[in-house]
Amino acid sequence: MWPTEWPSVAREIADATDAAVAAVRTAEPEPFAEASARLAALDQEQVTVVHASIVRELLEELHPDGLTGDDVQAVLERCARSAVSWVPDLDVSVLVVVLTGALGLTDPDEDPRPLARADLPRYATLVIADLLAAADAPGSGYIRRAIGEVARAQTVEMP
Repeated sequence: MWPTEWPSVAREIADATDAAVAAVRTAEPEPFAEASARLAALDQEQVTVVHASIVRELLEELHPDGLTGDDVQAVLERCARSAVSWVPDLDVSVLVVVLTGALGLTDPDEDPRPLARADLPRYATLVIADLLAAADAPGSGYIRRAIGEVARAQTVEMP
């Protein structure tokens, strides 16, 4: 499904992200936990960059005239409402960290609360699934573009 020229870690991030988003869309706790564990086992910096890129692209697409605080609040409420019935340990503050981190407003590493290694990718896929549902779009194109952008950024030499 993913380009063969991608490094194995990029394909692993894509596979696990796609699986987690699919599990969120169907509210299946076990597949979600499995895909989240796969994401947690990968390089967290790379996973976070890919997920943040996907979130940003979806927010830009859904809000072409600009994003307001009310728009962010609506995403948080919608995402939390859809997840609370099947994610028993849902922490809305981590959803906030995902959104504000993707927008470059905060740095998750500077959060005063220590976040578990699995929290950010797990919560990011909740946000991604919500935004994909709002956009009525499949996730594969966003995943491809995010990983492509990361690869492009890594190959550009700094002056």
